[in-house]
Amino acid sequence: MTTPLPERPDARWLRKRAKDVRRANPGWSLMTAQLHLAREHGFPSWPKLVAHVERLRGTSRPDEVPEQADPAAEFLRLACLTYGADDPARWARAAALAVATEDVWGAAARCNAAALRRLLAGNRKLASREGGPFGWPPLLYLAFARHDPHVSADAVRDAVLALREAGADVDARYWWHGLEPPFTALTGAFGGGEQSQPPHPQADALARVLLDEGADPNDGQALYNRMFTPDDSHLELLLEYGLDDPELLRDQLGWAVLHGFDDRVRLLVAHGVDPDTEVGGGYGVPRQPAVTAAAEAGHAGTAALLRELGARPAPTSVVAAVLAGDPVDPAQVPAAIAARPGLVAWAAAAGNPDAVRRAVALGWDVDRRARTDVPSDEEWETGLHAAAMNGDRAMVELLLSLGADPTVVDHRFGGTPAQWAAHGGHPELEALLSDRSG
Repeated sequence: MTTPLPERPDARWLRKRAKDVRRANPGWSLMTAQLHLAREHGFPSWPKLVAHVERLRGTSRPDEVPEQADPAAEFLRLACLTYGADDPARWARAAALAVATEDVWGAAARCNAAALRRLLAGNRKLASREGGPFGWPPLLYLAFARHDPHVSADAVRDAVLALREAGADVDARYWWHGLEPPFTALTGAFGGGEQSQPPHPQADALARVLLDEGADPNDGQALYNRMFTPDDSHLELLLEYGLDDPELLRDQLGWAVLHGFDDRVRLLVAHGVDPDTEVGGGYGVPRQPAVTAAAEAGHAGTAALLRELGARPAPTSVVAAVLAGDPVDPAQVPAAIAARPGLVAWAAAAGNPDAVRRAVALGWDVDRRARTDVPSDEEWETGLHAAAMNGDRAMVELLLSLGADPTVVDHRFGGTPAQWAAHGGHPELEALLSDRSG
């Protein structure tokens, strides 16, 4: 039976406990005591226990912090990205707040290097002290602040250096709702994410000074947040400073080939990523060579590029042939449908009407749910949902003509295609789909 950890353990508490265990067991080494303690708490090793405790200690839920009575705390709550209720109106309200006195967290968010040096002269430990409404160290408030679109690059650099001179950790981080990987200062600089949160107004200057000061370029959360669009400025910078984690690079190549980001493919291969790398294995996407993944995502041009860059040719699958308009062996179609039933949804989301027509004619289910941000068979939404959200009227009308059901609900939110059209800001499609729903 394992022993539960305290609610808010920290590394200092762990080290003390390990020493206590060692003293209680003469003849044990510290390593033996650490392993015993890890297993007592249900972990296979001391490093895994330490990592878990660090994550618990650094867990933050900034998007759930309520309005603050203290103006200084409320300024920070409104000024920073929280990956929840992020919008320009919040940041404008933060900019308009009058704060009588500047604490170290507010001075960092405002990139006020003079105030930082004045505060830190009296107490260098403030550079790393957790505080403010989110319990973050000052550098994170600086990196995630979005209230001042006119902040200068010089002000950003000077503020970071003021904190570093006093000992701030350039890899300061927190775990959003306890999830891996952590959000670092670099993550804050680059912004991005599933809701396309903006980068810091001086993202390049901020990221460069952090990297110059030793920030780890192998930043999984920063890479994830910025992978959704074709812009590669963040990736170029991280590669310049030594990004080399094979798994992170594989994930970047995987997203690039699934979405036809050819410039990213070129960039990654130019920096040593093998064009024959197997990608996928997450999001319900099969693990397969990059060239196959590109073809089965409907990006024949990306598959051709990979071959030009040295990838071995791969046989054309039925799915890839349907998407590309190539000949298909009818005898292989039933097995292809059984293996990859979500084809209509992916093709509709990608705006490929010819592939939609062919797939339905060959026997694919027009109402089969799938995940449409990647070519995955996870049963999320139909092609009609995706077309409605995208505002693709021609695709909506095509799917309806092929027998798509406008009353079907998705499995994530329980919404109809008409509701998805409304959510996407397409009232004319909402009306069309509502009318066809009876």
